[in-house]
Amino acid sequence: MTDKRRRIDIVLEPEYLEGLDSLEIAELRRRRDTAEDVESQISYYRRLLHGRMDLLNFELRRRGGEEERTLLEALPEIIASGMVLGNEPSLRHIETMPPIPSTTGRRLIDKIMDDGVLTQLPDLSDDEVREALERLREVETEMSNQRKQLHSAIDALQDEIVGRYRSEQGEAKVSG
Repeated sequence: MTDKRRRIDIVLEPEYLEGLDSLEIAELRRRRDTAEDVESQISYYRRLLHGRMDLLNFELRRRGGEEERTLLEALPEIIASGMVLGNEPSLRHIETMPPIPSTTGRRLIDKIMDDGVLTQLPDLSDDEVREALERLREVETEMSNQRKQLHSAIDALQDEIVGRYRSEQGEAKVSG
């Protein structure tokens, strides 16, 4: 029987981190790699959400008279502003972008990304744009919490691996 749960659900279960000291080093590395992969995907989704939020915030500012440019005129600046954190591009450390999985329509992120808000933007009232923005914020908050939990799992797995490198028993070899 195959496990049909999502990888994030598996990684965030308490059992994922139970008994780490009894696992083979290869299994520890596999779990760490899986957790890092899921974290990369969540980070990518969060960036997509931030981009949508940036677009909706700009549109509300434009409608409120704070912006004279159209959304299309400001688009390059809006997109570029999301890529920079301080003086460094925030995505420069990602070697390859995580693949965008096919949408199942079951996940909240699928519903948010397929909601059609951006294509309907000219026809939406200010209140509808604010409601869409609030839905995005709620999903982003949930994803941020998941990301923090993933970081904790990654840290626990990495700590166990590093502990093995340092152990007198020399259980781990520095090859991965």
